[in-house]
Amino acid sequence: MQIPAAKIYFPEEDKRDISAKVEEILGTGQLTLGRYGKQFEEEFVRYVDAKYAVAVNSGTSALEIILRALGIQGNSAIVPTNTFFATPASVIHAGGKVIFADISENLCLDPRSLEESIREDTKAVVIVHIGGVIPPQIKQIQEICRTHNLFLIEDAAHAHGSSLNGEAPGSFGIAAAFSFYPTKVITSGEGGMIVTNDEKIYQRALVFRDQGKAGFYGNVHTELGYNWRMSEIHAVIGLAQFHRLEQFVQQRRRIAKIYDEGLRGIARLTPLKFPAEVKSNYYKYTALLDKGLNRAAIKKELKEKHNVGLSGEVYELPCHLQPIFQDSGGYKDGDYSVAEDFCRRMICLPISAVMTQEEAEYVIDSLRKVLK
Repeated sequence: MQIPAAKIYFPEEDKRDISAKVEEILGTGQLTLGRYGKQFEEEFVRYVDAKYAVAVNSGTSALEIILRALGIQGNSAIVPTNTFFATPASVIHAGGKVIFADISENLCLDPRSLEESIREDTKAVVIVHIGGVIPPQIKQIQEICRTHNLFLIEDAAHAHGSSLNGEAPGSFGIAAAFSFYPTKVITSGEGGMIVTNDEKIYQRALVFRDQGKAGFYGNVHTELGYNWRMSEIHAVIGLAQFHRLEQFVQQRRRIAKIYDEGLRGIARLTPLKFPAEVKSNYYKYTALLDKGLNRAAIKKELKEKHNVGLSGEVYELPCHLQPIFQDSGGYKDGDYSVAEDFCRRMICLPISAVMTQEEAEYVIDSLRKVLK
């Protein structure tokens, strides 16, 4: 048996529907900012129960547009250090300064570290829903942001279909950014989505994504925008996947339950646990190895002896230790001990919308053999 780290799934009927719509799009000649992009925005915003949505070409663009719309230039934003490079990079590209903060034991931003990181020029906080988890401490983080008059932004790139106390991502901050990159729970090939209840952010986002133009048919530029549009073809792919979101998430949760039960008897490995109010989409199924174990050797043996591929950690090298942040800027100033420890020890088990019970049990058995 061969178990890939991840797997993209397009049912045959969806492939046929996408192909037909692509042929239609090519026939009309409207390849961007057309009916399917608008439909994707309308359906997605209803799903997350927000007022406005703006489809863009990536989750990274979605973050940068939100930060630009909030006027981050010349100010700082606090970002958890265990995130993908795109999160701090979007702050920098928007003209802001990055302050890294440590995490709690659920891999999400730690409120105490957040408070200790606030400076006079801090204007925003970016919370990242790592692995599909909206953490309970987000309520405390909201209160900290209110007290210090900071904007709370959700990096929801991992969180389609997740919830906290029944509330969807995009419900907790002034705006949220989603990603539809091929590794995500649903994909549009490349793509992202901004959701917000703030009309000013919405209106500015529409301008920013289309080269800063005041309107699609004009040539008057009011913002320093960029080509951040989502094409109609990407929107059609995204819509097909979005219509499968609940199906995909339910399957991932079913596999996660098999892992939860099967890993209980395995020593030297501790799956992350979450309270009942946290409903993860299981974009990642994350567990921690005991200290002293060689993660690289374990992954190598699983791959070479058992044909089990573990997906990339989230994330094995925290941002404050990335080479790009080593030379200047004080990015290493601070206590990031939890992130450094967890990033060294975490593994992510294979999980997908088409994984079977037999495959999940094979992964568990393989782990048992390797860790023994």
